[in-house]
Amino acid sequence: MNPTRKDLSWLTARPIAHRGYHDLNTRIWENTRSAFVRAIEHDYAIECDIQIAADGVPVVFHDDSLERLCGLKGDVRERTSRELAQLKIGGTADGVMSLPELFKLVAGRVPLVIELKGRAGEDDGFADAVVECLESYNGPVALMSFDDWLLRDLKACGATCPLGLTAEGVKPETFFAHEDAMQLGLDFMSYCVHHLPNVFVEGQRRQGVPVITWTVRDGAARELTRLHADQMTFEGFDPDTTEEVA
Repeated sequence: MNPTRKDLSWLTARPIAHRGYHDLNTRIWENTRSAFVRAIEHDYAIECDIQIAADGVPVVFHDDSLERLCGLKGDVRERTSRELAQLKIGGTADGVMSLPELFKLVAGRVPLVIELKGRAGEDDGFADAVVECLESYNGPVALMSFDDWLLRDLKACGATCPLGLTAEGVKPETFFAHEDAMQLGLDFMSYCVHHLPNVFVEGQRRQGVPVITWTVRDGAARELTRLHADQMTFEGFDPDTTEEVA
């Protein structure tokens, strides 16, 4: 392994709960306080998604639209973080959390793997806001994105935590684009489990780049992770017992 590469043993030490340890949005919904508390209770690392709210505060939310999660029309970025906090996700008591609230809740008890959801031409200030939130956080945290411009922005504004590429695909032209992104000096990858194995990921692992997979929901995907990656991002079952979530 390259001796200058960051020690990311904490990233792969435990399974990573996809959008928190939810129950497939039955009672405990994705990317909510309840899902994160449950992950902490089971000592699972937490993967989550963030958007940028209208007031410039990063908020924990996957979709561009509010409809699937909150039952409302409209764009998540058109509301302030305070307005979003008042909305209820899936009819539960959980509102949309801000990134500072997530940091306060987790407080370093488990690792965080945070994906920035970008939009080309609309992300001015997003990376800066995330890095500012990170300045007061001391726990293990990594940032990742599908979007190379956000990864560039994170580098440019001085992010010191590990940065990773979220990726998928099996075509050579896709690998070329991924390779360009990795040339930014990224520290890890999160790759679609159903696109493994492939020569690109194998090459990165030979260079010492840790690879986590998304999203593992069954035994076959878990076995692909075991053979071709370093840790899984899972949902729908308990990796410690292999039982399905009920």
